[in-house]
Amino acid sequence: MHDIMQRYRIALGLACALVSGAALAKLPALTPEQQQAAEEKKQAAAAQAEREKKELAASMDSVADHWRKRAAENGWQVHPQQPAGGAAAKPQATQTPQMPVRSEKAGTAPPSEDVKNPAEKGK
Repeated sequence: MHDIMQRYRIALGLACALVSGAALAKLPALTPEQQQAAEEKKQAAAAQAEREKKELAASMDSVADHWRKRAAENGWQVHPQQPAGGAAAKPQATQTPQMPVRSEKAGTAPPSEDVKNPAEKGK
C-alpha cells in the first residue's frame, strides 16, 4: 500500500511539473504577417466602435427629438438642449467658486455663544 501511494505521489509531481513547465513556456514572436493581421483587426474594431458610437448618438437624438415633439403637443415644459459633456463643457468663469468651510473644530470659525466658557467652570 505504501509503495502504491509513493508511486501515485511521484506521478502527480511529474504531471504538475510538466503542466507548469508548459504554462511558463514563452510563445514565439509574431511574424510580420501576424503583426499586420493583428493591426488590421485592431483598426477594424476601432472603426466598428466609431460606427456604433455614431449610430447610438443618432438614435439618442431621434428619441430626444420625438420626445420634444410630443412635449410640445402635450404642453410639457421643454428646456433647451445641452451640449454633450454636460457640466464639463461649461467654461470655468460661469462656475461659482467654492466657499471655504467654517468650522469651530478646525479653528476657522469663532466659538458658538451657547458653548460654556472653560475659564468660568468654577462659578
